[in-house]
Amino acid sequence: MSETSQSIVLETTRRILADRADPQTINAARDESYKAPLWQALEESGLTLAWVPEEFGGIGASMIDGFDILRIAGQYAAPVPLSETLLAGWLLAASGQTCLDGPMTVAPVRHRDRITLQGDGRLAGTAKSVPFASDAKTIVVLAEGDGRTVIAMVDPADCVIAPRPHDMGSERADITFQATKPIGLADLRDGADRQSAAIIGAAARATQMTGALETCLAIGAQYTQERNAFGRPIAKFQAVQQNLAQLTGEVAASLAATGSAADTLENERDNQQAVFLEVAAAKIRVGEAARDGMAIAHQVHGAIGFTSEYVLQRYTRALMGWRDDFGDESQWAVQLGNLVAENGEDQLWPMLTTR
Repeated sequence: MSETSQSIVLETTRRILADRADPQTINAARDESYKAPLWQALEESGLTLAWVPEEFGGIGASMIDGFDILRIAGQYAAPVPLSETLLAGWLLAASGQTCLDGPMTVAPVRHRDRITLQGDGRLAGTAKSVPFASDAKTIVVLAEGDGRTVIAMVDPADCVIAPRPHDMGSERADITFQATKPIGLADLRDGADRQSAAIIGAAARATQMTGALETCLAIGAQYTQERNAFGRPIAKFQAVQQNLAQLTGEVAASLAATGSAADTLENERDNQQAVFLEVAAAKIRVGEAARDGMAIAHQVHGAIGFTSEYVLQRYTRALMGWRDDFGDESQWAVQLGNLVAENGEDQLWPMLTTR
């Protein structure tokens, strides 16, 4: 991937979201009329199917291009299923299926949920807390059955969709598949499986969280310059400076972890152990950064940071939802610990230092 290609992707994504998804404007919107023109601009630019080869209806961008899109989407807390459609497109391409037009979402996104492919080719099971279920024209489902891992395309009208009462950065719903007949179905190819999908999903969410943390830091830094107490900006107080310095450190660590994971997925995708190590470390580290970063951001703002009128809550609610998608920190830590134990103590240092 050339630097020119990467800069075009970055600039295009940032321009569209800045023009049509300004967080303050979206937060104050009284309806969702902004969604259609925003999605149209993203779709026409090819960003929604960046990870899909041209033969399956996409633009065939690199993995790093896609992660650049995800990071900027996180910076703007994008109010449409841009990241979900990117992931759905990757899954469809990995199973050799052509993508349909329109927004998509992915199910399941929670570690313990399982969708079963029955003997008659229909789907059964429940996927909890699926983002943008109400906006999606197609649900892309990872299902297992009879020793197979398959990717199915499902019409939302053929499922039972129960909206969840709490907003975690997007409208989420529990989706139940009751003998649901897919509109498309194919096995994952080239050795891909449920773990492969979980790795891409976890890397994507970690990247989005990093972008959101960047904006939390920017919002907090600006607020401390504008808010006065005892005749001077609160940014002059040592305790506030220490909090912002800690948040800056969390953002820097997140950028390093997700950047390394994206680079490994781009350049060492056949090295399964290296890919797992990098993505697991990124999801764990960024999840911890989100936990501490949210607390710092709200502490800096005081009571105003919790109000619906103030834009910070859009990011912190999204962070809470994204932490749990495709495995939270504890689930990835267990898997990472199992890998280290299986390899033996003599292999731990070489595994770390060869990265």
